[in-house]
Amino acid sequence: MLGLAVLVLWLRGGASQGRTVAVILATCWLFVAWAYLLARYDTINWAGSYFAAGFAVEALLLVWTGLIRNRLSLRPGLNVAGAAGLCIFMLAVLAWPLVGRLLGRPCQAEIFGIAPDPTVVATLGVLIAADRTHWELLVVPLLWCGISGATLWAMQSPDALLAPAAALLALVLSCRKTLSRLRRASPA
Repeated sequence: MLGLAVLVLWLRGGASQGRTVAVILATCWLFVAWAYLLARYDTINWAGSYFAAGFAVEALLLVWTGLIRNRLSLRPGLNVAGAAGLCIFMLAVLAWPLVGRLLGRPCQAEIFGIAPDPTVVATLGVLIAADRTHWELLVVPLLWCGISGATLWAMQSPDALLAPAAALLALVLSCRKTLSRLRRASPA
């Protein structure tokens, strides 16, 4: 439901859109840190508490950038970054829960706001579509996509490249957006 709320806010716009989206994302990141990484993952991986700390840092950065500073704004435009961000977000929220089932993992649905990968990838979709590049908000999601991809690769999981592919696309489009902004800002 939170994913659909973000989507509605994204498409409607409005004065408080960025703040509300930031709060929803921050809440999801904190919940995943606590309920998944600390309560479950930490019991099988000594690094789980460190990952949880990273997720908590991302939540704080989302609150700082989006809520306190009001610097997160999504525009439902038809540009490449906006369309790619929306596609990635929709993949994470709607299709990601089906991936485990399609790969034969019974009773394992990874859901936005509950599991790390779809939460991270959905956040990347939002950040790609934001009106400006927020490098401070991209660091933790990009790192997580690398960690998750490496873990799944070591487990020989067929979906190992999903999160890294989303991260690579986010990185390329963010660099493109930043370079375009710098070109517009530089004197001719």
